[in-house]
Amino acid sequence: MELLSLSNLSTNPLFLSLILLLSLFIWLKLAKGRDPNLPPSPPKLPIIGNIHQLGKPPHRALRDLSNKYGSLLLLRLGYNPTLVVSSVDMAREIVRSHDIAFSDRPRTTALNHLFYERKGMAFGPYGEYWRQVKKMSVVELFSHQRVQSFQFVRDEEVGALIDKIRCASVKGEPINLTKMLTLMVLFSGFCFGDMFPYLRWADVLTGFVPSMKALSSDLDAFFDQVIKEHRALGEKKDFVSIIMQLQKDGLFENLTQ
Repeated sequence: MELLSLSNLSTNPLFLSLILLLSLFIWLKLAKGRDPNLPPSPPKLPIIGNIHQLGKPPHRALRDLSNKYGSLLLLRLGYNPTLVVSSVDMAREIVRSHDIAFSDRPRTTALNHLFYERKGMAFGPYGEYWRQVKKMSVVELFSHQRVQSFQFVRDEEVGALIDKIRCASVKGEPINLTKMLTLMVLFSGFCFGDMFPYLRWADVLTGFVPSMKALSSDLDAFFDQVIKEHRALGEKKDFVSIIMQLQKDGLFENLTQ
């Protein structure tokens, strides 16, 4: 049998394909070796990562994945690395020993539109501004005395909810408590730009961004009306009047400096 010469091998398509596959395999192995010590992760697909494994409802899919891969689980949701913690001990360790590393909030399209680029305490990025807002909120808004003084508002809201349920029950209409208790429909909606930054333009076509802008405009109009009413009432003491007084005292100017 005649041996193939080196020149013949170099032009053989099958040989070149094998060399390419072998090189790719070695590169992937080396690249994997350079990765930090990451938690276990289920196999993922190109581009979408592990999105297809969430299913409905997502919390049950996460439970099943955690049972298979452990209490610390790394998922790739599009371009977003996401750590899933399903152990009480692990969660306690994160909160106690690594709270700063995990304290920041994700930047999403919905939060940017509805919370003025995440300026509030609930979704703002961790830093000096957030610490000052938290301090102001704890002292001025959420002290025990303040919370107790707003008990009548909570009573009114619960009473209104009970009245809705009672009316629907009398009429024999179905009651959807999820819709009554949940106000986060737009926050939980799918946004292309949050998962795939290069597809932000698709959120305009799907109506997600226009819906956010319309809702933001409605909220601005509502807040303006509430502020106008409080200025007319004068002495009424609630969250809005307290915040307006803090603004009058120049506290918010100090926060932005």
